Parts: sequence; C-alpha cells; structure tokens
Amino acid sequence: MKRRSLKALSLVLALFTLALLCACGAEKKPEADEPAAALPGTSESAPDTPGKKVYFAAPLFNAAEREYNLKIVSVLENYGYEVFLPQRDGFLAPELEGLTEEEKIDKIFRKDKEEVLNADILFMMLDGRAPDEGACVELGIAYTAGKRCYGFKSDARSVELDMDLNPMITGCFVKLFYDLNEEKLIDSLNEYLKDNQL
Repeated sequence: MKRRSLKALSLVLALFTLALLCACGAEKKPEADEPAAALPGTSESAPDTPGKKVYFAAPLFNAAEREYNLKIVSVLENYGYEVFLPQRDGFLAPELEGLTEEEKIDKIFRKDKEEVLNADILFMMLDGRAPDEGACVELGIAYTAGKRCYGFKSDARSVELDMDLNPMITGCFVKLFYDLNEEKLIDSLNEYLKDNQL
C-alpha cells in the first residue's frame, strides 16, 4: 500500500512538473540554432556561460534539512558562487506574521520565482521519498528559462523501494551528483568544482 502511494505521488509530481514545463515553454520559443539539451552526468554539456548566481532549490522544513542545505551552500560559496538560499535569503511562511495564508503564498512564490529567473544556475537537492514539490516547480521554471541545472542526491529511500528518479526531473540536469554516503557526496562536489564550473 505504501509503495503504491509513493508511486502515485511520484506520478502526480511528474505530471505537475510536466504541465509546468509545457506552460512555461509556451512563453519561450527556442531558437532554431539553440543547442540540444545535454545528457545528465556529462561535464562537457555545461554551456560556456560565465554567470555564477545560484538558486538553491531544496526542502527546508526541518532543522536537519536546513543544516544540510547550509553545508552544501558553503561549498558552493567557497568556490565563488553567489547563492540564493530561500531559508536564509527569502521568506519562510512561519516568519511572515500578520499576513493571510494567501498573502504568504503570493509573497513566497513571487520572491522565489524572481530569484530563480535572476539566477544563472539552479542547484536542486533531491533527497526525500520523492523530490520536494516546490523544488520541482523551481526546476521547471529554471529549465524552461534556459538555466543550467544540477541535481544532488544522497537519500537511499527511493533505491530501497526499487524506484529511481523520474526522467522528467533528471533530464533537466547538466550533471547529477549522486552518492548514498553524504560525506563522499560533498567530497565529489568539491572535487568537481576544483576543475569545473557549474
């Protein structure tokens, strides 16, 4: 029953992301000479765009998630990237006192969408039973706006349930950093950044 529910949730997330991609894609018509999307995992596929502004898309709903996000962001910032981290630089709903739920949603959505569009790169945390819904929307916005997108995953739960990441998500990434050992994953990001730009 649990497995069926998780698969249904993954399907709903994939359909929602696909709908968002289609809706956003209608606004941006690709140029005839625009290069094809790169396959994930190939460092050669990153465009020669010098921008270093990163939008960090990740779940941020408990102390452990926020602490891990800060750990990864510190690696990126050590390599000269300017990172927008919503938990630090944006708005968190519980902190928006005096606003209605609708006003909070509008304020958070507008700020995060603006920051995704102002970034050169989207860096997405994929940990969890399924990727965070908000981060999936941010990925869809970034991908259709032509941003360079990277994934980062250390969570084994989808592997244990014989599930893999949805191709509609992984297909957006220039590179996917994936290791079930959290420290090795951070080391692999460090190693990559020594010789490569995001």
